[in-house]
Amino acid sequence: MATEVTNGVDHNGAENKTVTFTAVKPQLFVEASKANDAVSFYKSAFGAEEVNRVSCSKRKADQELPLLLSAEIKLGDTSIIVSDVSDDSNASVKTVSSGLVFCLETDDVEAAVEKAVKAGAVADGEISEGEGTCCGGRVGKVTDPYGVVWAICTPTAKKGANVEA
Repeated sequence: MATEVTNGVDHNGAENKTVTFTAVKPQLFVEASKANDAVSFYKSAFGAEEVNRVSCSKRKADQELPLLLSAEIKLGDTSIIVSDVSDDSNASVKTVSSGLVFCLETDDVEAAVEKAVKAGAVADGEISEGEGTCCGGRVGKVTDPYGVVWAICTPTAKKGANVEA
């Protein structure tokens, strides 16, 4: 059952402070000591731009490289944070997980899939088109070397357009 919410007032009638979010930044965790490689891959395969990086100055004796706490990359107008998984007690995620797909929009699906494959991704089937696709247009899927699936598709219909699912 859905709950109706009135902005600024809780269910007891007390006033709440309004909170406004300015961005949503997904954080992608990869196997420890592979985040640097993942950032390089995303730059090469998708033209990502790295805008910020925070490395852990402390490392365990058996680690060759310091852990990458976060590297913020931009793909188009979207920021994604890439991090090494850590068993540190303060880490928000302690294992690599799946169930995540990033969708990238482009007018040239074939060229984008080809570029990702040349950079080290694996194509997942053929490029598809039509009613069975997630956006109704052309879609190619690749899996990057870190297990993340990327759906590369033509831009979705403009807001206000009628689209049947």
